[in-house]
Amino acid sequence: MDYLPLFLQVRNQRCLVVGGGDIALRKIRLLKASGATVRVVASEISSDICEFLPGSDDQLLEKAFDHHDLNNVCLVIAATDDEGVNRQVALLAQQRQLFVNVVDDADAGNAVMPAIVDRSPVVVAFSTGGKAPVLARLLRQKLETGALSE
Repeated sequence: MDYLPLFLQVRNQRCLVVGGGDIALRKIRLLKASGATVRVVASEISSDICEFLPGSDDQLLEKAFDHHDLNNVCLVIAATDDEGVNRQVALLAQQRQLFVNVVDDADAGNAVMPAIVDRSPVVVAFSTGGKAPVLARLLRQKLETGALSE
């Protein structure tokens, strides 16, 4: 087993998302659904993210990432389209012993995001450790449609 399956309580905790596009928005939606407050750092933040995060507890910082952005966060998600920036975020976060997920580069971080089926209070997560994300999504879809027993 490459990863310890774990569910994190992030309610009222600040989480950092580095990136300002569609992929970042998907991760932000997950964090907000879990009750987190979110700090978004990106040189350009999409209008969709700005509209989704109008709350005063969240932070939208339209600027380049720097190590100070890691202050007072419990979880980091690197979701830019720049592999170098994502790896820098991951390295600095891990030096601070923070959990960090790097979208589309599981080897760079120390945490992976699973495919999720949320039927609260039951939540099912499928993970392949980033090695077969299509399989994880397929399993999620089959469970959601009731086709897993086929």
